[in-house]
Amino acid sequence: MRNCKTPQRQRILFSFVVICFLTVALTGRLSYLMLVKADYYGEKAKQVQQRERAIKAERGKIYDRNGIEIAGNKPVSTISVIHNQITDKEKVIQVLSELLDIEEEKVRQRVEKKSSREKIKTNVEKEISDKIRKMNLDGVMVDEDYKRYYPFNDLASKVIGFAGGDNQGILGLEVKYDENLSGQDGSILTTTNARGIEIDGAVEDRIEPVAGDDLYCSLDVNLQKFAQQAAEKVMKAKNAKNVRIIMMNPQNGEIYAMVNVPEFDLNNPYELPTKKNYSEKKKQELLNQMWRNHCVSDTYEPGSTFKVVTATSALESNVVKLTDTFSCPGYKIVEDRRIRCHKTTGHGAETFVQGIQNSCNPVFMEVGARLGVDGMYSNMEKLGILEKTGVDIPGEAATIMHQKKNVGAVELATMSFGQSFQLTPLRLLTTVSAVINGGKMITPHFGVKLESSDKTVVKQLEYKEKEGVVSKETSENMKMILESVVSEGSGSKAAVSGYQVGAKTGTSEKLPRSSNRYIASTLGFAPADNPVVLAVVLIDEPEGIYYGGQIAAPVISELLDDALPYLGVERGEAEEKKEEEGE
Repeated sequence: MRNCKTPQRQRILFSFVVICFLTVALTGRLSYLMLVKADYYGEKAKQVQQRERAIKAERGKIYDRNGIEIAGNKPVSTISVIHNQITDKEKVIQVLSELLDIEEEKVRQRVEKKSSREKIKTNVEKEISDKIRKMNLDGVMVDEDYKRYYPFNDLASKVIGFAGGDNQGILGLEVKYDENLSGQDGSILTTTNARGIEIDGAVEDRIEPVAGDDLYCSLDVNLQKFAQQAAEKVMKAKNAKNVRIIMMNPQNGEIYAMVNVPEFDLNNPYELPTKKNYSEKKKQELLNQMWRNHCVSDTYEPGSTFKVVTATSALESNVVKLTDTFSCPGYKIVEDRRIRCHKTTGHGAETFVQGIQNSCNPVFMEVGARLGVDGMYSNMEKLGILEKTGVDIPGEAATIMHQKKNVGAVELATMSFGQSFQLTPLRLLTTVSAVINGGKMITPHFGVKLESSDKTVVKQLEYKEKEGVVSKETSENMKMILESVVSEGSGSKAAVSGYQVGAKTGTSEKLPRSSNRYIASTLGFAPADNPVVLAVVLIDEPEGIYYGGQIAAPVISELLDDALPYLGVERGEAEEKKEEEGE
């Protein structure tokens, strides 16, 4: 009997020990979960029981050099629905279809979709969203948002660029500085029950958005208007394909104006000028062309404006003196080619300076030959011609140049007066800046500083500069020579009363050469002795007279006549006296 009870007691004791062990283990596990992991599982539960809605951050504004807003924000709303919170489906469909101007069937599809949140429409005007909000429709959410707004419509459109429906930069400065302008979105966290329905009276967690940084740029609204009006006027007068103008400070690279007419409306960037039914592919091609910044993204043969570079290279290499004489019979024989001067009867005997004043091709072919291929390429490299400028807008094109090993006497001759290769207008202007500012290679740019929305943090933007690209002596000589091009030579129509202006004109024939399509151009700067503004004008495929000195130089004169007084440069007293005396 006694032996029989012992196993039974052992089993009871074992069971008790197991129960105690399990109890201790379970208690320990519960304690661990409730104390150690409380925050972790609390957060997990919160995530299940909360619905998150984004609050869009206000995009940073863009200002011109005078603090004028050129890209801002307009308050709008995003309308969305939460399927399992809708109590009157038909009314929601009817109201949203009517007020948002969307087909009823499309609204129905989104309302009936069983998702946590379904967007109906973004960028809804405040007046409309306020109406929807006041109706207190169950399951309809009206969230604050911002839409990019451009107060000057088409002004500098291809420079400023625009932001898409999600407020992300797509073009120009908007995309270049997108990371700075974007800011950080906030959110609203709403508590829901097990079925995903928001609990009335529950406290919302709100994470406030952080607005993007504001961008202050060198663009000047008034100078841009001057330039755009001048471009539109000459484009209409010459029935040109397009007109490009750049105005910049040659001392530090700040770009005051960059015009590409025809421009487009930044507030309607997807609207083509011709309203036709294009395929999606064709429409996108046309939009890309409309948005293209030709000053930065397109290359061209500079023609005689490039003679500034050749002349500078020759003076720097000591292969020519200002008093050297040349003879122009109206052409020059190079190997088996007869390459003519624009003056077919020839300029006769002339000095190097007169050769520049007359824009004489034979003089420059001789100068190019003196430089030689090595001399020409080493100077172009030094002057940055073979590199991109590094401008702070996307899409910059590189110079299209012969490979050095393939350059013979004919190629060298044509290169010397700006043909048989291509570069961008901005590349040429940047190099000329170094020629006339005492020899400093600057980086052309728009961005000046970034400022936080609360004005507490300011970041000045810095750009690479390189001193000694051109000697002081050559720089002074080139300024003097280019001023004489206006006062005594082919650039006379770039003159501005009361100011000393330096300029160089150019005319280049587009490929194929037999097409009779030309680009007329002129670059000009003032005051000639200490330039504060440098500008270039390109008129693409003008009808009738197409010479740069005849049709582009007067535009330079008009631009400088407006810009110089605006920039605080007073007219010379001697010139004013002449005007008063009627001379």
